[in-house]
Amino acid sequence: MTFLDRLEKSLGRFAIPGLIRYVVALNALVFLLVTFEPGYAAVLDLDRSAILRGEVRRLVTWIFIPETTRILWIIFYLLFTWWIGDMLEANWGSFRLNAYYLLGMLLCIASALIFGVSGGNFFLNLSLFLAVATLAPDFEILLFLILPVKMKWVALFSLALPALYLVAGPLPAKMMVIMCLGNYLLFFGPAFLRNRMDQHRTANRRARLQSVSKTPEALHRCETCDATEISHPDAEFRVTANGHEFCLEHLPSRKA
Repeated sequence: MTFLDRLEKSLGRFAIPGLIRYVVALNALVFLLVTFEPGYAAVLDLDRSAILRGEVRRLVTWIFIPETTRILWIIFYLLFTWWIGDMLEANWGSFRLNAYYLLGMLLCIASALIFGVSGGNFFLNLSLFLAVATLAPDFEILLFLILPVKMKWVALFSLALPALYLVAGPLPAKMMVIMCLGNYLLFFGPAFLRNRMDQHRTANRRARLQSVSKTPEALHRCETCDATEISHPDAEFRVTANGHEFCLEHLPSRKA
């Protein structure tokens, strides 16, 4: 039984079914509020100085700020996030999805408090998408509702920005990427490492078997000294009347 299994056994009753649907609904509500009052998002974001001043609500409210303010994009974003949440919940169950999302939240909050850098909803939602792409890499989605693309290729493309931060960003930005995607690394990293180790062991076993299979088998072998035409290329062999084979040096006399 894994650690998550034990947690689910004791805490599973506290899981919120359809968690991502509630998040999506509140994203839609905040979108409407920001449309009429653009400065409203600043009251909700993950601001370290404001949190330290006592505005603890920001530890939660930042997940309700939509990533875009464009009406067409917000519709696509909300529907896509809803679909991702449903797909993960169908695969994992409510508790594991809750644990994954909560861990992502906590790590993003820690990044903001420790390094003063927060990726907002982008990295938290990206971790959801990466989870789906890992579970169903060959599943096809319609990019821009037109072009069918496999999930794994979209996931790789979506990692371009985090990769840029890791390569060229300052240390706080690098740590923000690692921490805000930490839930994905913790959930999928161990299994990935196990698979890589299993593949390495399998490759080694296959190489050993192939090397053994390529070793030529001897056709002749001396009953006395165990010499073969492979170990002694110049040796000659004879078969006696009783069916035993010997090299000339150890060939019994005909009387024998």
